[in-house]
Amino acid sequence: MNNWKRIVVKVGTSSITDEKGNPSAEKILSLARECVKLIRSGKEVILVSSGAIASGREIITRLFKRKDLPAKQALSAVGQVRLMQYYAQIFSIFKQPIAQILITAEDIYDRKRYLNISQTFETLLEEKIIPIVNENDTVAVEEIKIGDNDTLSAKVACAVDADVLVILSDVYGLYTEDPNKSNDAKLIKEVYEINENIEKYAGPGKGTGGMYTKLMAAKIVTEAGIPMILTKTDIENILERLILKNEKIGTFFYPPEKHLSRKKHWMLFVAKSEGKIYIDDGAKEAILKKGKSLLPVGIKKIEGDFVRGDTVSILDEEGNEIGKGIVNYDSNEIQNIIGKNSEEIKAILGDNSYEEVIHRNNMALINRD
Repeated sequence: MNNWKRIVVKVGTSSITDEKGNPSAEKILSLARECVKLIRSGKEVILVSSGAIASGREIITRLFKRKDLPAKQALSAVGQVRLMQYYAQIFSIFKQPIAQILITAEDIYDRKRYLNISQTFETLLEEKIIPIVNENDTVAVEEIKIGDNDTLSAKVACAVDADVLVILSDVYGLYTEDPNKSNDAKLIKEVYEINENIEKYAGPGKGTGGMYTKLMAAKIVTEAGIPMILTKTDIENILERLILKNEKIGTFFYPPEKHLSRKKHWMLFVAKSEGKIYIDDGAKEAILKKGKSLLPVGIKKIEGDFVRGDTVSILDEEGNEIGKGIVNYDSNEIQNIIGKNSEEIKAILGDNSYEEVIHRNNMALINRD
């Protein structure tokens, strides 16, 4: 913990707004003071902030109760400006420069754009500037939305190779039950693996901003070798206590000893799957137990239209996803060589540049034991 240098901090809407849902200067001041304290202690800070839509509601009152996408985008367009004005004015008190970065899912689905974003962050951090990140809700449509800032913060943490992700919320941590409803609820201080037993503590539903999205964020970052802390925003000097004083507050999510490379992590958790490849039991065993590549002979069927270089999901005959990979052939080419031996590829396609449909080095598996 003493070696943490690059910290991604995510704050939810309730962490920076008042009881009416408007930006709270008092809360933002407290957050800014803590971030600056980390910067002056030699740390690097990236802030992932919700609150744009809430900030717009006071300006466009007629849209307050609307839930449709255009209304949300209009609220975000107005609210993002207002929110950044608050941040800019308050951070200026400490003479701390900030930058705004708005991201869509397409920015991280595309490997080249994902790496470009990483470089932008690197340059800002070298200049001791705090990037403030949000999803670009004004242009994102439902089909390509990241969806929640818990997930966004996890993907940003991976893109910048952060040392830790801190999610500040309105809850103290992960509990065995809802502490607002049960006196028997117990805080889970440490999580070493996010399995079905842990996921059940998220409670019913998988909506935006709830405990489930926080657990999924933890799953994303820990698989990249990055720990995550979930705790409450309004604890006094919370970031100083966590990062500078090494106090254990809230729930600490540990990464596994073996974690994915950055490329394979991007494939499994970030890249959009453009199609599906179903494989037989022999191919499944060869991939999972023997570390082999996927050959056309082991393919049963495919779904979707994709091209060479796209990321696709790999599923067994029962439809269980076992991993993802980058394909060497277009979907129409694979359709013609399903079940064929590698030596038959040239006769069918007129080209056998690749024996494998997906090479082992371009494959990321969900279960790597």
